[in-house]
Amino acid sequence: MDPVKNILVTGADGQMGQSFRLLSSSHLDLNFLFCNSTDLDITNAAAIENFIIDNKINFLINCAAYTAVDKAEEEREKALLINADAVRMLARLCKISDVKFIHFSTDYVFNGNGSEPYLPTDMTDPVNFYGETKLKGEQYLLEENPASLLIRTSWVYSQFGKNFVKTMQQLLTNKAELNVVADQFGSPTYAVDLAAAVIQIINGNKSFSGIYHYCNEGIISWFDFAVAIKDGINSKCVINPITTAQFPTAAKRPAYSALNTDSFKKDFGQIIPEWQVSLDNCMDVLSR
Repeated sequence: MDPVKNILVTGADGQMGQSFRLLSSSHLDLNFLFCNSTDLDITNAAAIENFIIDNKINFLINCAAYTAVDKAEEEREKALLINADAVRMLARLCKISDVKFIHFSTDYVFNGNGSEPYLPTDMTDPVNFYGETKLKGEQYLLEENPASLLIRTSWVYSQFGKNFVKTMQQLLTNKAELNVVADQFGSPTYAVDLAAAVIQIINGNKSFSGIYHYCNEGIISWFDFAVAIKDGINSKCVINPITTAQFPTAAKRPAYSALNTDSFKKDFGQIIPEWQVSLDNCMDVLSR
């Protein structure tokens, strides 16, 4: 019998952290330890090192992140600390302790000027400060611990926390009319799907490292996404397609940020669900 794998999940209260927690009960062969920022400060090297040693950690899945894209334009120091400096420290400690480090990044490391799904090897060029902090975290990770697994994802949603799907459901229920941007394109990611994919990788007992992309299959606009949510709850709300220029935000968004997942599917032998199927699954959970 293989020894039990001890897995530390940071950012336990976020969408990814809660998705791992949801699935953990179905994987009793894995010993998950979930920590939020109160339980364990990811900016405190001594605390992290002691936790790794005391709990004989084999894998560290970093779900902690600063994800407030617009707010990051103002809270630059905080965003940089969590998304970059803490990642560098975690990557370094994992290397020293022989712990496999798994970290999540974002489609926002790309400028959005492309017209084909971005490959993991494509040139990065973020258009907002949030993207800059996530890219800096990637660079630190690869410098400190190139044996890490770095997974870029996009448009993450779930039954947990605050996200586009839950916000839209509320607005579509309470409003007669909505405006949604129709000229930004990408691929939604159901956090539970991504968590399940990572668990499958861990259970695969294979050596893995490098940059990969994961998102659900299919490319849509935010408007398309909103219409699908509307249809799922049979809302009568009218959704108007608008341009990015008509909906100014503090942080610029990439116009096209779809991710190419071919290498993920090939190297890990996984099938990634279609975005509509995963949205239906999530909305079914939310309706219960």
